[in-house]
Amino acid sequence: MTLALQLKDYRLTTAEILYRMPDHPGLLQSFVWQQLDLVPEYPALRRFLAFWRRELEAQVHSVRVAAAGPLVPPRTRHVNWARLH
Repeated sequence: MTLALQLKDYRLTTAEILYRMPDHPGLLQSFVWQQLDLVPEYPALRRFLAFWRRELEAQVHSVRVAAAGPLVPPRTRHVNWARLH
């Protein structure tokens, strides 16, 4: 299934979520989320953040997102072996 999603332009997406817990508001904590997601809309990440806001007491401070490049065919290069010897 992973390859099928990558062929539909889904990319490995990583989000670092900085958050604060109500009992320690002066302390920033970090959570790393990673999943295949559709760039640049990020529907899976948006659903996760909506779940976080709805179900968890931790307040999101910031989210930093990085996504892998698109799936492309490998590049090949022809070498003239006669010139190498």
